[in-house]
Amino acid sequence: MVDKAKVVEALKDVYDPELGKNLVELGMARDIVVEGSMVRFTLALTTMGCPLRDRMTDEARDALLAVDGVENVEIEYREMTAEEKESIMPQQQNKPQAGAAEHLNHIKKVVAVMSGKGGVGKSSVAAMLAVALRRKGLDVGVLDADITGPSIPKMFGLNGTPPMGPVGILPGMTSTGIKVMSINLLLPREDEAVIWRGPLIGGAIRQFWGDVVWGDLDVLVVDLPPGTSDASLTVMQSIPLNGVVLVTSPQDLAGMVVRKAARMAEQLKIHIVGVVENMSYVVCPKCGEEIEVFGPSRAAETAARLGLPLLGRLPLHSELAKRCDAGAIEQYGLDEFASIAETIVGSLSETPSTPIFSKR
Repeated sequence: MVDKAKVVEALKDVYDPELGKNLVELGMARDIVVEGSMVRFTLALTTMGCPLRDRMTDEARDALLAVDGVENVEIEYREMTAEEKESIMPQQQNKPQAGAAEHLNHIKKVVAVMSGKGGVGKSSVAAMLAVALRRKGLDVGVLDADITGPSIPKMFGLNGTPPMGPVGILPGMTSTGIKVMSINLLLPREDEAVIWRGPLIGGAIRQFWGDVVWGDLDVLVVDLPPGTSDASLTVMQSIPLNGVVLVTSPQDLAGMVVRKAARMAEQLKIHIVGVVENMSYVVCPKCGEEIEVFGPSRAAETAARLGLPLLGRLPLHSELAKRCDAGAIEQYGLDEFASIAETIVGSLSETPSTPIFSKR
């Protein structure tokens, strides 16, 4: 017979990383039941969308299975009432300190998607990359660093203000479990203009890195704004990147501007994974011919001039536009993109870049 007292003692070794106290002390381990070799209990969370839920679940299960006689563990979940939350998060703790969430995040790889020029479909490539990696079973997040022109939440059908956890902001969660943080989730209306100067934009990006509880991620995709100015510089100097993907289109003008972005990454010693050419062609629905509506592809030439691999060419597809407008990019087929995503994640540097500015 399993000793219930030992079960409780085992749960005292499992801590909520945000609050820094164990599950028993916080009253988060509820309704503990021992039936033969089975232990069952309810984990009461401050929010059902807690990014650290899986981490606490795994630690609780491991702790209980180490107790003599325990062979199976079942854990159910519920959200605390407002009164219960208040009892463990007193008023003086309701204002998290800057950067307090960063130590809670375990992010294995960070990849930025950059274009240099606007209008080439950089954000849709970033979103497709996140969706493709999620379909492979990876834990994925998207940091929308395009502060003045955010489009990521719209593509994923997200709206509403994310909840505030004990030490930081909790990211929005898509229907398939992709975590998202964007300035548009914090605005009263999605079409509200963000009229900010560089320092404010840089501060917001650093907050999205250090003040958001991302939890455990295999890959964080960072959607950079066009150009090589403040926002892109902030990301490259503040976030440890494992690589940058460059997005261009067939026009020579786009190729010229993306080369500027590549030079920027090189000067900052950021690993460049390769080049993706977007909107390369349209497939005729009647005969299947590939029509180069923006002129002949220059992707191979652009990649060769930069000494980088060409990761792939993507067609201009009306279905993608429809899915993005409907907030349903997770339902897009990704036929042409799956292999590109696999190459990208496999080509990321094992050693991340070293941020120049780790503090605000």
